[in-house]
Amino acid sequence: MKNGILIGTALIATGLLINFVPDSLIKSVFKQAEQQTQVMLKEMAAAPAETTGNKPALVSPRTLEKTGALQRVPARDWTSGFFPGELWYLYEYTGQREWADKARTFTANLEREKMNAGTHDMGFKLYCSYGNGYRLIGDKAYKDVIIQGARTLIKRFKPAAGILRSWDHHKEVWQCPVIIDNMMNLELLFAATRLTGDSTFYKIAVTHAKTTIKNHYRPDNSSYHVVDYDTLTGQVLKKNTHQGFSHESAWSRGQAWGLYGYTMCYRETKDPHFLKQAEAIARYMLNHPHMPADLVPYYDYDAPGIPNEPRDVSAATVMASALYELSTYKADAGYRAKADQVMASLAKNYMSPVGQNHGFLLLHSTGSKTTEIDVPLIYADYYFLEALLRSKKLNEKKPLF
Repeated sequence: MKNGILIGTALIATGLLINFVPDSLIKSVFKQAEQQTQVMLKEMAAAPAETTGNKPALVSPRTLEKTGALQRVPARDWTSGFFPGELWYLYEYTGQREWADKARTFTANLEREKMNAGTHDMGFKLYCSYGNGYRLIGDKAYKDVIIQGARTLIKRFKPAAGILRSWDHHKEVWQCPVIIDNMMNLELLFAATRLTGDSTFYKIAVTHAKTTIKNHYRPDNSSYHVVDYDTLTGQVLKKNTHQGFSHESAWSRGQAWGLYGYTMCYRETKDPHFLKQAEAIARYMLNHPHMPADLVPYYDYDAPGIPNEPRDVSAATVMASALYELSTYKADAGYRAKADQVMASLAKNYMSPVGQNHGFLLLHSTGSKTTEIDVPLIYADYYFLEALLRSKKLNEKKPLF
């Protein structure tokens, strides 16, 4: 939809860059985000927190049901940490205690997950929520949750293969599957080493990242979604793509997870191997012949019906946030201008009108080739606000971290 927001024009001439994302746009988008999030909070408050029987409480929004109703999820869902994180970002931008209070409430719903050893998604759930909260308010209890969550996560490390196991389901299909998404959960482990001084977490994160470069990436620097391992020998058993078009295709959000993950790994380690990998992924994504002009990818770069395939706004927001960080390590590579272009596209054409879509910020995301097609997704909103905050800091010439 058209928001009537002034969008700048990218111009590189005699070394001068005029940003696509001026402060006026950031201010306008955050105002709209506050209005939409108030809608979401009312929706969440109107729905019962507890379900009937033995079912767990539904504590966070995820997407829309096929009926158009708001889909809420329990703490164990991999997306449960994004809405608390979104609230923390609103607090970070506005400084208003109201947002911190709401963030505390929704963050507290996830504390039990610090002991959940049945999932690899501890970073998504706990670092987006407790991690942002600890960064902003320094609550020691949040620090303890982060550390315990990391201790729980490393129970999934398989030394012979050098990876953290991802899924426990579909054991008839995979022995020990590792998905590219798992690169995002390594940030929790790096944080745990900083907070404790225990290098165990750091070493496991680095080992997983190096193994993933070796086995997930094709010669063209695109990534498989799932790699299956023999945990006794470390041998790769198969390589698949589960949420994209086909096993040999390039699922767009998977490429964005990798870009973000390796950029973050370089931040934490300063290992040039990780920076080289991040740049290789960025080149693949940005130069792909099927990348649309507005830089909002189709759900898969190899989907057969392009240009009549669903877009994935969530892939665009993850990519933009990563490119902003990558631009601070390679300032002359044009990454910031590309990220600005993505954000301008999203602000102009992909935002929900205020009061609609149950309070989600962005439209037109795709979870996978078979589910959550052309819908709002809470993690698209989370990385959208994160990218806006990163853009604001760059405009102010402030460090991102």
